[in-house]
Amino acid sequence: MYRDNSIVKLKLDVIFKRVFGSEENKDIIAAFISAMLEIPRDSIEEIYISNVELAPEYLEQKFSRLDLRLEIDGRLVNVEMQVNYEPDFQERTLFYWSKLFSDELKAGEEYGELKRTVCINIINFNLFDCEDYHSQFKVMERDRHEVLSDKFAIHFFELKKKNNVRKNAPMEDWLRLIDAETEDDLMAIQRTTQIPEVKKTIVKLRHLSADEQVRQEVYYREKRLHDEATALGHARREGIAEERKKTIARMRELGFDDEQIKSIYGE
Repeated sequence: MYRDNSIVKLKLDVIFKRVFGSEENKDIIAAFISAMLEIPRDSIEEIYISNVELAPEYLEQKFSRLDLRLEIDGRLVNVEMQVNYEPDFQERTLFYWSKLFSDELKAGEEYGELKRTVCINIINFNLFDCEDYHSQFKVMERDRHEVLSDKFAIHFFELKKKNNVRKNAPMEDWLRLIDAETEDDLMAIQRTTQIPEVKKTIVKLRHLSADEQVRQEVYYREKRLHDEATALGHARREGIAEERKKTIARMRELGFDDEQIKSIYGE
């Protein structure tokens, strides 16, 4: 099932949550959040993980989404790992941020008590037309660039662009680790990183890779993700084919002959 050089991938949801959703790994979580949000490590004093468990029914879902919800020093932080491309991903992220932000306000509380809410999206596909792997969004006035509120922040980290720009070594070490797929990848990161928690995570990944039960779980999840990608691809192809049929029918209504249509569509 696995080659000797292979490892369980940290970017796979079940492994990502085992590492970053574990109470015993709060030092790893703090170092990770510090690097990704570019905030001082010693400024993180308290971490509360509110959705640690992966329910059995989650593993049965094809179209499942991993999100890790943290409360860090009164700041709400949601971390999402998305392997397969998903249409309208930006809109879904906005919707999720708004729910996370508004749901915290209890009856009788003032709006000023709403917590700063940050979404971190780590995605295994290209989303924006840029070279930079890190995109950070805020709400600000168009001309003056005055920030409307510091309680809104959404970050995107595109794994496939991580080698395009070198600007933040800690951030890039974590992204390389999340994207690692072989033991050779882990050894390369271990040789160069200066982050103790990255090295500690590498040790944990090796332990998980040696666990046959974890390997079986990973195999099962990867198959589900493959099914998801196949289903989405099939749906897109069906949609394109249907639109093509409608366009050709409309062209015939407008007087295009078969030769003209064939020159455009090959039909």
